[in-house]
Amino acid sequence: MTEVTSGRWQGWRAAAEAALYGPGGFYRRPEGPAGHFRTSVHASPLFAEAVARLLCRVDEALDRPGALAFVDMAAGRGELVGGVLTALPAEVAARTRAYAVEIADRPAGLDDRIEWLTEPPQQVTGLLFANEWLDNVPLDVAEVDSAGVPRRVLVRQDGTERLGEPVGGAEAEWLARWWPLPAEEGLRAEIGLPRDEAWAAAVSSLDRGLAVAVDYAHTLDARPPFGTLTGFRAGRETAPVPDGSCDITAHVALDACAAHGTARAFSSPRLLPQRDALRALGIAGARPPLSLASTQPAAYVRALASAGEAAELTAPGGLGDFGWLLQPVGIPDALLG
Repeated sequence: MTEVTSGRWQGWRAAAEAALYGPGGFYRRPEGPAGHFRTSVHASPLFAEAVARLLCRVDEALDRPGALAFVDMAAGRGELVGGVLTALPAEVAARTRAYAVEIADRPAGLDDRIEWLTEPPQQVTGLLFANEWLDNVPLDVAEVDSAGVPRRVLVRQDGTERLGEPVGGAEAEWLARWWPLPAEEGLRAEIGLPRDEAWAAAVSSLDRGLAVAVDYAHTLDARPPFGTLTGFRAGRETAPVPDGSCDITAHVALDACAAHGTARAFSSPRLLPQRDALRALGIAGARPPLSLASTQPAAYVRALASAGEAAELTAPGGLGDFGWLLQPVGIPDALLG
């Protein structure tokens, strides 16, 4: 259990913050995120190989600086950053300073080249990569009442909800701009302002390079009418209960994040689905030619397994639907062709 008491009413942002990151919170558990849900990083080493290719393209765009940073936001137990270091060409790896940003303690046995931090390093040059980070930045939820007024949703530790005060100030402005709610009782929205601010701060940590956010996402033209707040436990979706027993997540308004990041980066962002981003990085999912099965059967089996993993990473209706937000900082926006 976390420090939240079961009878206390509070907004979802405060409740999720304590349940996920407080003492005894979900993300401080020893099994890490991989014990509860499967990300692209866990699905296949091909994902880390693609990110390593992207880091090499950033390196070229930066004219191969003496020190090249790779910053893995919400690093879990270091799976992605470790995979990227393994996949890099030796010359690039020798110049790469790898950072894992995570609130949990450094796991035993992690590569000594990886620096473990609770906040991103500042004014570095290279690639900042945030895979499924923003969906776990806690936010408040609004729901339209019977009078057509958006009100803050309050929650107790057992998951019981009720409506609180009307949404006002900067949060009301955010809703009006990025998630306008019709005056229809029961409609809900997740107020993404904390994520916009978190993303803008992450982008501003780069002196030059590229910031990438990868997440379940939606845009202004297709916001879900009842929001996306949910929980995950032991590989299954479950009710979001802010008691530290499950992950609490909601899809990301990546277009709003992009606008806020642009204010820091002074560059044009790009939004595209994961399937397109990975294909541009050489992850195609094409089956190997059948002729290889008779001439090199072991190679055929390996290539077939790799094609299956690539297909999972790029599949419509699955991981391929993740959104990628690319925010260049002081370099050209031609990294994915």
